[in-house]
Amino acid sequence: MSTIERPPVALSATIADRVGNRIGAGIYARRAHAMVERFWIAFRSSQWMMILSGFMEPVFSLLAFGFGLGHFIGKIEVGGHSVSYAQFLAPALLANSAMNGAIYESTWNVYFKMHFARLYQGIMSTSMGPLDVALGEIAACLIRGLVYAIAFMVVMTPFGLVSSAWALLAIPAALFIAFGFAACGLAITSYMKSFQQMDWVQFFMLPMLLFSGAFYSLDIYPTPLRLIMQALPLHQGVELIRGIMLGNFSWALLGHVAYFTVMAVGGVTFATKRMNALFMR
Repeated sequence: MSTIERPPVALSATIADRVGNRIGAGIYARRAHAMVERFWIAFRSSQWMMILSGFMEPVFSLLAFGFGLGHFIGKIEVGGHSVSYAQFLAPALLANSAMNGAIYESTWNVYFKMHFARLYQGIMSTSMGPLDVALGEIAACLIRGLVYAIAFMVVMTPFGLVSSAWALLAIPAALFIAFGFAACGLAITSYMKSFQQMDWVQFFMLPMLLFSGAFYSLDIYPTPLRLIMQALPLHQGVELIRGIMLGNFSWALLGHVAYFTVMAVGGVTFATKRMNALFMR
């Protein structure tokens, strides 16, 4: 009898036997794709409206601030180039959209699955481990971020905000930003125990947007305060995508990439350890 024809119990036993002798099998069974498949099924059935609403927010902001308020602001100097306010704002909105999609998917959705649906307890009673869950949930966040990035890029193009083919690199950059935020969001959520604690997520996200340099240059602030704002992860994402879309390629972009690399690696590591402690007892 083939593996496909075996009953579920036998199939689970077969998978467990295959991964049982691998190094680190208790942590990672190489089945993170199962989490992605579950996300895709849920997305097709009920989550598409939530994702659509998340995409419309940066579009409305671009129309209201970029073209509405931007009419009165005029040109802005960025990296030695004079650009319109809409060109200055659009990359920041793309970075913020990547952050929002990753954070909401890796915090509120994960919190519900962890404390109410009891999803992870059931999953990790199979051959899958905490690293499978962590990578699968992060991959789901990246799918959401990819949808946001491509859709927003399509909206920007008719308005003349995509000046060259190099601007397409903003899409993988947005995914990299989403990776960093998703990994950290997952790690943080694993410590949350109440809705009151979850409200702190929104408490930090709004100020981070306002003081990230998305709407105006941070040069207006005193140096100590400006350095703190420049250390914010959203500012790093804004500068990364803005530099790519405006063609301001410099070594500073590699610094932003390194920043999100540390976020991603650190977030995955802590999320895996925390889930292992919670569900692999």
